[in-house]
Formats: sequence, C-alpha cells, structure tokens
Amino acid sequence: MTPQARSNATAIQATAIAGTNRKAWTTDEALALYNAPFNDLLFRAQSVHRANFDPNEVQMSRLISIKTGGCAEDCGYCNQSAHHGTDLKASKLMEVQRVLGEAQKAKDAGATRYCMGAAWRSPKERDMDTLVAMVEGVRALGMETCMTLGMLEPGQAHRLAKAGLDYYNHNIDTSEAHYSKVISTRTFADRLDTLANVRDAGIKVCCGGILGMGETARDRVDMLVTLANLDTPPESVPINQLMPIPGTPLAGADPVSPIEFVRTIALARILMPASHVRLSAGRTQMSDEMQALCFFAGANSIFVGDTLLTAENPGEDKDMALFATLGLTPQEVEVRIEDGDRVDAA
Repeated sequence: MTPQARSNATAIQATAIAGTNRKAWTTDEALALYNAPFNDLLFRAQSVHRANFDPNEVQMSRLISIKTGGCAEDCGYCNQSAHHGTDLKASKLMEVQRVLGEAQKAKDAGATRYCMGAAWRSPKERDMDTLVAMVEGVRALGMETCMTLGMLEPGQAHRLAKAGLDYYNHNIDTSEAHYSKVISTRTFADRLDTLANVRDAGIKVCCGGILGMGETARDRVDMLVTLANLDTPPESVPINQLMPIPGTPLAGADPVSPIEFVRTIALARILMPASHVRLSAGRTQMSDEMQALCFFAGANSIFVGDTLLTAENPGEDKDMALFATLGLTPQEVEVRIEDGDRVDAA
C-alpha cells in the first residue's frame, strides 16, 4: 500500500469509527471500519450497543423445523436440498397441535420468540391454512412469532401478517457478487423481492447471512451494507457460522477465523444500531471466549435448544452456565393480547 493510500484508509477508518449513524453506507467506508484496529472496532461497537440496548441482556429464541428436507433449492450449505447427496429424509408438514406443544415447552424453558422453518422454495397455497393456524396458536401462547418458508408472494405475506406473524426470516446469505457461487436456483434479487413483500405486508424482517462459504472480507461487508441500506434495516440480523455438512458442496469449506467472525458481528452492530444481532448457527464450534467477544461486539440474541432445524446447537444448560459466567440475563419480552391486538413491551 502506498503512503497516500495508507493515509486515505486511515482517514476513512477515523471517520467511520468516530462518525454518527448514517442513512447510507458505502462498502469502502464499511470495509475500512471492519479493518480498523480490533480494540477500536470493538469499542465503537460496544458504545453503539449500549446506546440502544441493555448490554447485559440477551434475547432467547427457539427454532423448530416444521417441514424438513426435500427442498427444491440447491443452496450449497444446506443438507435439506434435494440436489445434494445427504442422508436427511424429507418429512411432511407437522401438525398444528404438535407445533403448539413444542412452542409451550419452549416458552416454559424461557424462550420469548418461536421460529418455525420449512424446507421449501416457497409455500403452496394448500399449506397456508395450516401455517396461519400455527401463527395464531403460538401468538395465543404469548410468544413472538417468526417463520421462514422460502420465497413469499405478496398475498401470502399479507395473509400471514393478518394472522399475527411478527417476523419473517429470509437471509440473503452473502454478497450479491458471491451469491451465484453458493446458490443457482434463485437469484439475489429474488431474495430482496421477498424482503420487500414481507415489509410491505407490515411484518418485521429477520435477515442476515452465513460466514465461511469461501467469501472474502469484502463480501461479508457488502452483505451487511446491503441490509443496512434497505429503506428499513432488518429488525433482526442473524449471523451464522457455516457448519460444513457431508454431502453438501461446501462440506470442505475452510472456516472463517474467530477474529474475522467477531469483526463481522461488530460491523453489523455499528451499521444497524437498533437491530437485534443474533449469534446463530455454529455456536457448537465456538469457544466460550469467542462467544463472549461476540456478545461484547453487539450480539444480543441467540437460539436455544439442542438443534437448529437439523444442526446441533448448545443446550440450555450450557447456555445458562455461560450466561452466569458472563453476568448476562435472558431478555424478558411481555406480550399481551388485548381485544385481538398485540402489545409488546421489552
């Protein structure tokens, strides 16, 4: 790097670290922040976090697979794809009462949000009545509701919104430049269209990505810049560490380093100050120290339970032991139903 280039990079870093929240970021600005001295980056992220959240509270969510395997998409990281030679067998959509029974168990264990995921390219109309009943049932238990069902048409999004769906998860996974190296059966624009349909229906957006799929640091940054520059950034931003699964195209992918992962968490917090940043898949591969750094960098939401869809996840006992060590407490979300209207209070 030339002296002039080094000077320019230092100036961008200083501006990014000291700067206030902005409506739009460029990838170069965000990349300079990502590459800032680690202590400076974490100090900035923790400062932003404290300005918007209780730094010692973590939201707990539970995720259940309501329909597993047989997906028509070819996502290179996923063992639920029908394109890949994994041992996972496809299942039918779960019955409503079974889903509600599991939701009650999750609530009893301290979860405040219940996320339901189906391995589909998009839901079929014949399944919509069942999905609506699941949302209404979980909502009646006093929990926040979230679904991830693939691509949504506007009418489907509005119907789920009417049922009371709080959040819809639809990750963009990576940068637009790297996207075609991971998925070929739908485009990056398809993902953004679904996010727009969800937002137009009045449902909150849960959207993030996966690290360790052969992407560059610039790809990670560009993914976050895409989300931060949406008209309304996602209220929830899950950051996943790839869990290589035998039989998938990314089974041999090199893992992202812990420091690079923490840098990504910190950048997500700075770029999207008011969003919950969720430390998602891959926590079984993270040390307690790495998770502690992620919480310090601004992560304030996790999935609890032994599994995430089909992948392993730390159990509640291990999570609670880590929380006790770090002095963290689960976030309590009060959810009241008053004459058919939902009232949430953190």
